[in-house]
Amino acid sequence: MKASRLSLALMTTLLAGLALPAPAADMPKRKSGLWEIKTQMAGMPAGGPGQGPIQMCVDQTTDNMMQERSKEKVNCPTMDVNRGIGKVTMHMVCKHDGGVTSTTDAVITGDFDSNYKSDMTIRYDPPQNGMKEAKMSQEARWLGPCKPGQRPGDVIVQGMPKMNMQDMMNDPKIKEMMKRQQQGR
Repeated sequence: MKASRLSLALMTTLLAGLALPAPAADMPKRKSGLWEIKTQMAGMPAGGPGQGPIQMCVDQTTDNMMQERSKEKVNCPTMDVNRGIGKVTMHMVCKHDGGVTSTTDAVITGDFDSNYKSDMTIRYDPPQNGMKEAKMSQEARWLGPCKPGQRPGDVIVQGMPKMNMQDMMNDPKIKEMMKRQQQGR
């Protein structure tokens, strides 16, 4: 897989799991610092692109920016977010280019200061790129302050060069690839 496609797969996974398109006020805020995130997607072998562990240096500005960017050009007429003590449940129905409708159901549990876990199911109608349903689970834990030399948005994946989510999200090539992927091309 080309590096740009691998980066796109990683970024798509991170955005899906870390910045769900929900009103910022409804989502718990993660503690700033270095987080380790382990991701498993049904049907994907362990250790595939975007599958943990990933380390990410975060701060409130980075989390807010990722959440705002994930909502760009998304038409979600149904967006139910229910927040309880230590738990957030979400149900979203979104319309995408090309006549695709996605229905997402997610449950996120944890305290967001030391750990959280998310389970998400996304159904596509009609199937997108031959996929009718996708399931993803993530477990995250806070490791401590970011390491010296790290800046918010830095992502470390074993075997890959360090990348920065903020830089990637502002890269016109990545934006175009994400747009094509959303359109099912």
